[in-house]
Amino acid sequence: MAPAGRIVLLVTSPRLPAGLLTAEAWDLLRAHPVYTAGEGDQVDALRSSGVPVTVIEPDPETLVAALATHETVIWLAGAAGDEDFARRLGLRLAREPSLAELELCYGSWDPPGARLLDAVAVMDRLASPGGDPWKLQQTHQSLAPYLLEESYEAYDAIVASDLGALREELGDVLLQVVLHARLAENLPEDERWNVDDVAGGLVEKMVRRNPHVFAGEQVGGVEDIIDNWERIKKAEKARDSVLEGIALSQPALSLAAKILQRAERAGVGVSLPAGSGLGATLLRLVADARSQGLDAEAALRQAALDLAAEIRAAEG
Repeated sequence: MAPAGRIVLLVTSPRLPAGLLTAEAWDLLRAHPVYTAGEGDQVDALRSSGVPVTVIEPDPETLVAALATHETVIWLAGAAGDEDFARRLGLRLAREPSLAELELCYGSWDPPGARLLDAVAVMDRLASPGGDPWKLQQTHQSLAPYLLEESYEAYDAIVASDLGALREELGDVLLQVVLHARLAENLPEDERWNVDDVAGGLVEKMVRRNPHVFAGEQVGGVEDIIDNWERIKKAEKARDSVLEGIALSQPALSLAAKILQRAERAGVGVSLPAGSGLGATLLRLVADARSQGLDAEAALRQAALDLAAEIRAAEG
């Protein structure tokens, strides 16, 4: 026997503006009675568009009873998806399948990156009055060591090829980003910025510096892409030196390699120090490593880790 009616579970994304639904969802909502468990932005949007919505207790029997006068009824799920109610409704219809056919319809769904909105919302709660006292006490300066620490931990996960750990550590890096952005909202008005300013600046930079993707510019290969990036970056920054913008707080071997790389790219001749001091010797070693295509920082790091492993073995 075919089911007597149809119950449609309509699920929508709480991260999209209320009322932004598919044409299929709107057709269903306008044609059949709509029930839901509580008031909310989505309910307000539907009512303002002329769709009646009835708020009831989430009881499967109520929807089944509604089928006595309607061939199809709609259950508008709340922001959390109403999974428990859907499970109970499914069990009820499984016991008596002739009552109704249960159908799932997505009226809207999360776009890629939607959980970033959740991260921003959670951080706003934590860094607002009544939130986390520790975060409320922080400044950009006090958080600086944590940004470095979390970045190094993400780097360690990459070196270890531990993708699960990398996912977690990148989350910790993201925490630092959204926290810094939230704190910046409390700056004086002429200095204030927020996470949208951070993301907006990044988007503009990516579009501007990748004309081969966004502006149809022809390139002959990766070298052309790198040259374009550096050329555009130089025009943006209007710097007086090729060394401007180098992170001076990075480890010394990496810093030396970066300075040599910038000078080489700019065609600036470099005279390496000839002295016997430790700094001069190390600088020459970094230059020699670069000439061989080696990364002095990574090589020393690996040697140190090998030594650490030997010490642990000896201790054992």
